[in-house]
Amino acid sequence: MNKSIIHHVSVINRDVSKTYEFYHDILGLSLLLKTVNQDDISMYHLFFVNKDGQPGTNFTIFEMQDGMDRKFGTNGIERIVFAVPSVESLYFWEKYLNELDLFNCEIEEYNDSKILRFEDFDGVQLGFVPARYDRKVYTGKGTEKIPDEHAIIGFDSVHLRVRYPEASAILFKQFFDLSISKTLDDEVMVLSSENTFLNQEIHLMEDKKSPLEVMGIGGSHHLAITVQDREELEEIDAKINERNFKSSGIKDREFFQSTYYREPNNILIEVATLEGHVPKVDHEKYASFDEIPLQLPEFLEARRGFITDNLKRL
Repeated sequence: MNKSIIHHVSVINRDVSKTYEFYHDILGLSLLLKTVNQDDISMYHLFFVNKDGQPGTNFTIFEMQDGMDRKFGTNGIERIVFAVPSVESLYFWEKYLNELDLFNCEIEEYNDSKILRFEDFDGVQLGFVPARYDRKVYTGKGTEKIPDEHAIIGFDSVHLRVRYPEASAILFKQFFDLSISKTLDDEVMVLSSENTFLNQEIHLMEDKKSPLEVMGIGGSHHLAITVQDREELEEIDAKINERNFKSSGIKDREFFQSTYYREPNNILIEVATLEGHVPKVDHEKYASFDEIPLQLPEFLEARRGFITDNLKRL
């Protein structure tokens, strides 16, 4: 399989049970990990993937019960867009979302194609587009409610709203070899690379007029870019340090290894490896979210009792 540009995207929701219901029961994504935020072990961290669990489909959610809602603005992650198999799939999803009374913007024209923009229950901005890929290679896998021919395949793109798109584009090129493939309406730079999973893209939307985004519930916390292994991660980490960007240094998450930095428009970028140990758990055999076991990296196992006793629940 071709390498994915997008390793994962992480967003913030208020209630982990509603999160599971929305992304698993409604959107049909599979739960890969029920774990905690390793930087704040009182906070749930859920990892969802497509039904085949392919790299490049990880969508993760932090539960943050207390706090303010995200305030719209520039210098933030605007929208996460999923690929579905066809234009016909958009009409299936539009009807499906409407039947559930879930907010969507109806099908529109965008990027020489069509897009269905919608939101989750906390206002996280999402979207569906017909995939740009060889349908003989990548297929969806549905649920009882979602036919295979309309199921989510993975990420198509992540849209960033920024004041200075050229500055971000330069670093994406230098760090990850992503080039400007087109410009939309003189306002959106589309970054891509050849031979990538689902022909994924990053869109840089110029906005110098809006105030800065205030991160909060319903916002997208960070975008993670894929590297193959520790060696490649160390190369990127060295480039980050050479430019004196604020960064975390390399962290061993056990599930993968990664480093974080703030790019020129102050968006948090994680660089994460495909290597790592993810426990295999058949989540579908459990009747409810609460029954699904909490999975912890080995270095947190000694604190399991404390963690489970102190996870914040409504």
